[in-house]
Amino acid sequence: MGTLYLVRHGQASFGADDYDQLSARGHDQARRLGEYWRERGLVFDAVLVGTLRRHRQTLDAIGEGLEGLIAPVTPLPGLNEYDSHALLAAIHPQPLPRPDTPELYRQHFRLLCDALAQWMAGVISPKGMPSWDDFSAGVQGALEQVRQQHSGQNVLLVSSGGPISAAVGQVLGTTPEATIALNMRIRNSAVTEFSISPRRLMLQTFNTLNHLDSDAHRDWATHA
Repeated sequence: MGTLYLVRHGQASFGADDYDQLSARGHDQARRLGEYWRERGLVFDAVLVGTLRRHRQTLDAIGEGLEGLIAPVTPLPGLNEYDSHALLAAIHPQPLPRPDTPELYRQHFRLLCDALAQWMAGVISPKGMPSWDDFSAGVQGALEQVRQQHSGQNVLLVSSGGPISAAVGQVLGTTPEATIALNMRIRNSAVTEFSISPRRLMLQTFNTLNHLDSDAHRDWATHA
């Protein structure tokens, strides 16, 4: 039985004009993950990655830590994150202040959870975004590709919290509310593992940061 390793990108640039860019800490998180896997002799047979800049930067940094990533890489737009700005604008048309205080940060994510719930229920159609059903189908397509083509292999998938929580929700059959809750908990560079068989995928671990579990790296953990 193989293993699918789903990795959320490293810390991006939350609150900046361009979120889709790893911070220095995000690069370090991803490189450390590659080092951790290299120390344990993990080798990947295939790699799937979203097409956002932070996805590719995360994969490149993991490759640095591995000292070379020789598996074929397949970019999949179906692994791209939802547009949080479009979601927020759909329920709060007025510009929001930059979330640079604890209270504004909490307000941002309260509104985002509300918008996600409405999007998933079909209540809103954020500008430029697919429907929830189409978004979910993109994630399902990636999982089916893994199941059909890579049973018995080690597969790396680099994406974002939305697609990864959708994948977990599909495997476990969770409610939309539970899927949103999972989404809000996934940490930067965290690893979620599915076992792969020809018949199905099964959850083995969720949202782990074993690569940061040392005195030298423990304070590297971030969420946004």
